[in-house]
Amino acid sequence: MADPARAAKLAKRIATIVATAIEHDIKDPRLDFVTVTDARVTNDLHDATVYYTVMGPTLDVEPDYESAAAGLEKARGQLRSKVGAGTGVRFTPTLRFEPDTVPEAVATMEALLAKAREQDERVAAAAANAKPAGEADPYKHEDEDAAAPSDEDEAER
Repeated sequence: MADPARAAKLAKRIATIVATAIEHDIKDPRLDFVTVTDARVTNDLHDATVYYTVMGPTLDVEPDYESAAAGLEKARGQLRSKVGAGTGVRFTPTLRFEPDTVPEAVATMEALLAKAREQDERVAAAAANAKPAGEADPYKHEDEDAAAPSDEDEAER
């Protein structure tokens, strides 16, 4: 079992090698909009998972994850060869490609934060015009107890 720090360092190197190879060496048009976001390596250094995201050619066009996955699957052997040559480890890790879900999670979190801000603004607007239901100071004070008539005083009247 390898050191986790060594695995993390190797994962970073693998992500760099794969991203560079996709950009410069692999001539598959399906990989034009693929961005490598992260890589993880098991502690035994035998398996690597490369996370990627796909951008659409324009903002209004949805990214094509299926063709990107097919392109990465086709280029897996060539990418593994580049990783082996670039890392110099005894055993070149097998590569597995997974779409990164961080952009979707970020979009979901942004929507939730916008909803929370909107609710906070509505509460603040309602609180600005609100008046207390009872007295301004509903608590009894010691000096008022002496001045206030007691129940016995009221019974005598």
